Order: sequence, then C-alpha cells, then structure tokens
Amino acid sequence: MQELNDALCRDFADTVNKKSKSGPTITLALSGGNTPGMFFRQLASWNEENKTSRIDWSRIHFFWADERCVPPMHPESNFGMAHSSLLSSIELKPEQIHRIRGENNPASEVERYSDEIMDILPVMNGLPVFDQIFLGLGEDGHTASIFPGRPDLLQSGNICELVRHPVTGQHRISLTMKTINNARRIIFVVTGRAKSNVIAEIADHSSTSEQYPAYWVRPVHGTVEWYLDQQAARLIT
Repeated sequence: MQELNDALCRDFADTVNKKSKSGPTITLALSGGNTPGMFFRQLASWNEENKTSRIDWSRIHFFWADERCVPPMHPESNFGMAHSSLLSSIELKPEQIHRIRGENNPASEVERYSDEIMDILPVMNGLPVFDQIFLGLGEDGHTASIFPGRPDLLQSGNICELVRHPVTGQHRISLTMKTINNARRIIFVVTGRAKSNVIAEIADHSSTSEQYPAYWVRPVHGTVEWYLDQQAARLIT
C-alpha cells in the first residue's frame, strides 16, 4: 500500500506542477473511501518530505465525484473525510473548495452543484471537463454513486443526479457517467482482495463485466488509469 501511495503522490505532484507552470487552474474531483483517505493523508505531508517537488496547492480547485446527503462533518461525509485527511493540512482559499452540500435539500443541491461546476469548468460536448477525477470501486462494481441496475445514470445527459443507495436507501448526489467520461484524466485507486474478482472481470472484458458501472468508465477524449495493489490485481490475466 505504501508503494502504491508513493506512486500516486509522485504522479500527482508531477502533473500538478507541470500544469501549474502553464498558468491555468487545475480542477479535481475526489471520491470517498478508505483507500483514497490513505492517499490523501500521504499527500498532506508531501511538501514537507519532498522539498524539490512541492505541490502548488494554490492552483487547484477541489470538487467531489459524489457525496452522501449528510452534514459536512458527518462520519459518512466524503467531504469530511477529505477535509480531515488532506484539506485541513494545506493552505487553501475558501473559493478553491467546491463541496456538495449534503445538508441541503437533495434535489435543490443537484441543481446548485451542477451550476457551480458549469460556472468554473470549461465545457466540451455540452458537459464540463474536469482535469482529473479520482474514483474508487465498490465490491459490487459501483463507482462514484453509480450503482448496478441504474442504466439511466450511464445515459443521463445531466451533470449530476440524485440517487439512492440500493440497500440502505440513503440519498446521494453523484456525477453522471457522461460527466465522468468527459474528463481529461480518470484515475481509479483500488486496494484489497475483496475487489479482485470485479477488477479481473472488467480488465478481461468478461461476459458479466457490463453489469458493473465501473466497466463503462470510458473517456471520450481523455485517459483512464488504474492504480492497484497486488491483492486487488491478483486475478488479472
């Protein structure tokens, strides 16, 4: 896991610093989960440990790929996790943080968050273009909050949609698949043996892989990359 996080941090620092030299801001969409949390904590200490490749945080705008409809400091909040593991440890201006307001009325927040994204990001194909989106993977093959059995979220032309968790019924707000696929770069970060079967099916384009939302992450004009530990990758042929 340490080696995986080291590689992610080096790549992140190189990408941010290379683009920072050309002037524009960098737009990132983050995801929740334990694996991203470990990556965020290592990023938080990067500048102290790597003086020659310091990250210019002032150029970055932070968004979220999905969020649970809970207050920002709730234990299940994706923003809360990112804040405690990364954002609270680096110098940022308030206008660099664009969280999904999970405490708001969910339907209204879908519209507000979509408008905020469109106000800041460039647009291509009628949809915003994120520089990078970090995604995780659930054991059921979901990514962001796009769960199996929701083909409408794969085809929706909206920026975001309101969804319910198929088991708990919890409301969530998620970027749609078309928005995700409009990004310049998509990075999956996945660890653990429990997800190895799903990863192998997706990687091998098996007959059952289409049931997994993550299988449909196919950038229109960008790239998709998978960062896996040995346990997660163990069944890939």
